[in-house]
Amino acid sequence: MTGTVAVIRGFGPVFAILFGLQFVSMGAMEMSGPFWPLRIEELSSSGGLFALAGIGVYVCPMVGVSLTSALWGRMGDRYGNRLMMVRALAGLAITQILVSFAEDVWLILLLRFLQGCCAGYIAPAQAYGIQITGGRNRGVLLTWLQVATNVGSLCGAFLGGLILDASSFTAINLTAGFICAACAVSAFAILPQPVGETNWAARDRIGLDQASKAQSTAPVWGLLVLTGMMLASRMVLQVPFALYMDEVFHAPHWVTGFSYGLLALGFVVAAPLWAQFFNDRSISFILGWMVLIAGGCALLTSLAGLTRSVEYFAVIYLLWGGLLGGTTPILVALISAATADGRQGSVLGTAQSWQQIASVAGIAIGAGATQIFGLLSVYPLVSLLYAASLFTALGLWFSARPRLPVGDPQ
Repeated sequence: MTGTVAVIRGFGPVFAILFGLQFVSMGAMEMSGPFWPLRIEELSSSGGLFALAGIGVYVCPMVGVSLTSALWGRMGDRYGNRLMMVRALAGLAITQILVSFAEDVWLILLLRFLQGCCAGYIAPAQAYGIQITGGRNRGVLLTWLQVATNVGSLCGAFLGGLILDASSFTAINLTAGFICAACAVSAFAILPQPVGETNWAARDRIGLDQASKAQSTAPVWGLLVLTGMMLASRMVLQVPFALYMDEVFHAPHWVTGFSYGLLALGFVVAAPLWAQFFNDRSISFILGWMVLIAGGCALLTSLAGLTRSVEYFAVIYLLWGGLLGGTTPILVALISAATADGRQGSVLGTAQSWQQIASVAGIAIGAGATQIFGLLSVYPLVSLLYAASLFTALGLWFSARPRLPVGDPQ
């Protein structure tokens, strides 16, 4: 852990600002995360509309992000990732304030879609962080930015539950909108412009050479597929989670928010340890551990579906989050390392688009399974999906292992 602290100090004060902005803004957006099904159910005139909109309220922003992230990433490479961060935060603020006044389900879905189209904050923030650190220890850097997101998720979900118990869903969205607006102003005023962002021709020439070498050492598309599968497995629970907590445990809103946030807490505690453990390790070593992590996730989610104790359920969520800390940020760091410096915004935007597509697929699978098989089916389903991720990671591990030249002795 001492080595991790030394690496973070080496990133400099700009990283602290970047971490704070991601923590606050992503936490603000997560305040409403667990409670959208309750709001949609309140506004829906029929069970069919609730079933459709309950999925759409999560899927619409993800579709928007998936359609635009690669574009915003290319614009970040061309015009600056700092500008794209400010643009995304401003878009989140405006749409979140507008959605707080929406009383019609279809208007909410439209605004959520526009929110996704205007967003795309995480990819330029990652690319900006790589710029200001010169690409050093990118696994640790991306992990800590993901930690900021998950700390925000933990605090935001819990705070959202408290606001909902004391006030209204409108108050949650208004608060989040004003917080994002403050973050946009802060990013524009405080974050410095990285040096050398305008020498595009030279960067593109260098980038082609770097990309050619990088692609031969890492299965980028395989890593994207594994990242998407792991994320889709988790997102199966996005729609049914609050309903499951209510039906199975009869939990109050604050317990639902707290349990939802424990996944993020486990991530926060474990992710820096995973990053330090994987730092400077070979891709075959990391993929071997991905096999074990996927197996652990399959076991824990199976146990979560079996328990009827909310205390045990909470502990399982904490442990599950700890395993997830060794997945997405590490895989994204491998993808980033296999890509030329001048294309970081583009590849990270593509990775974010891919993650959003996977999230949409996971949400649709979870909602469909809930409607067809009932709430009790979702955790066994998640366990099976993690088992599929295990076999995917195993295949990538076999393909990434170093091979002896023909004729060499064992």
